[in-house]
Amino acid sequence: MGQCVTKCKNPTSSLGSKSGDKETGSKSHKKGGGAGGGGHKEEPSTLGSKASSEFNGPKAMEVTVENPVIPTAMGDLRKDERSAEADGLSLLRIEELFCCYKDDLEDAILEEGMESFCNDLCVDPAEFRVLVLAWKFQAATMCKFTRKEFVEGCRAIQADSLEGICSRFSCMLLEAQGEDSFRDLYRFTFQFGLDAEEGQRSLQRDIAIALWRLVFTQNSPSILERWLDFLAENPSGVRGISRDTWNMFLNFTQAIGPDLSNYSEDEAWPSLFDTFVEWEMERRKKEEEERRAEEERKCTGTETPPSTDRLETEGGRGSQTWGGH
Repeated sequence: MGQCVTKCKNPTSSLGSKSGDKETGSKSHKKGGGAGGGGHKEEPSTLGSKASSEFNGPKAMEVTVENPVIPTAMGDLRKDERSAEADGLSLLRIEELFCCYKDDLEDAILEEGMESFCNDLCVDPAEFRVLVLAWKFQAATMCKFTRKEFVEGCRAIQADSLEGICSRFSCMLLEAQGEDSFRDLYRFTFQFGLDAEEGQRSLQRDIAIALWRLVFTQNSPSILERWLDFLAENPSGVRGISRDTWNMFLNFTQAIGPDLSNYSEDEAWPSLFDTFVEWEMERRKKEEEERRAEEERKCTGTETPPSTDRLETEGGRGSQTWGGH
């Protein structure tokens, strides 16, 4: 940790050329002033104006400080720092924390760094809290936080340390239970699961199953497991999950009852939902038939009287027993 902090003590070192830019701007300003005097031949008048300027001292000072050259990037950085300080945060500490986990070759926290980050937060990389954190950071890709995502995410949750992030988990989980917030988290999860580098537009079936189970960690709809079983048992018919199917499934869980009795194929549901409802109703029908058959077998076994041969055998055994006495 110490080495990481040492490496990042000056997160703005890449802006070190700003002093050079300032000098260049200053020279340009002076050159422009000379040109306004009419070039080399107008030296006397230039000198005259200089003397006049010196005579009117205060005005010369006003001209000197007019329109100072301030690098825009440095100005933005200072503005961000002031904003972070106003929120009680340290932008420098956030940058240092990011550098503790960032990749050596890329300005981002990648898979290895993410694993270390999660270990230090005492969370499993595959658990719901990490998904919620990625949502708050508005991460574009799994197992990756860019510098911008990390810094802006920490500011969004008001934390600039590991302890601060850990202390925010309970609030983030509570926020995720709100209807509007959960819908936003749910839709974010689809985009989060895509491989942006490959230009994916639909989720692979196995990834979609894992993400559905993950995003519904806090409040799982009753039909969820049957839906996931359907997807798992029909690999050839379900190769990928589109954004529309993903988004509509949330509406499905809210509008359709557990018994599926109010489902209608005439409504604008994805065709995959029609197939699922048919599959589920057929499965329930078979279960009901098997249950009834089992009950009939139990009833038949209980009501069947003992056979005559069995009674004679038991009677003979009893006679032999009593006869022994």
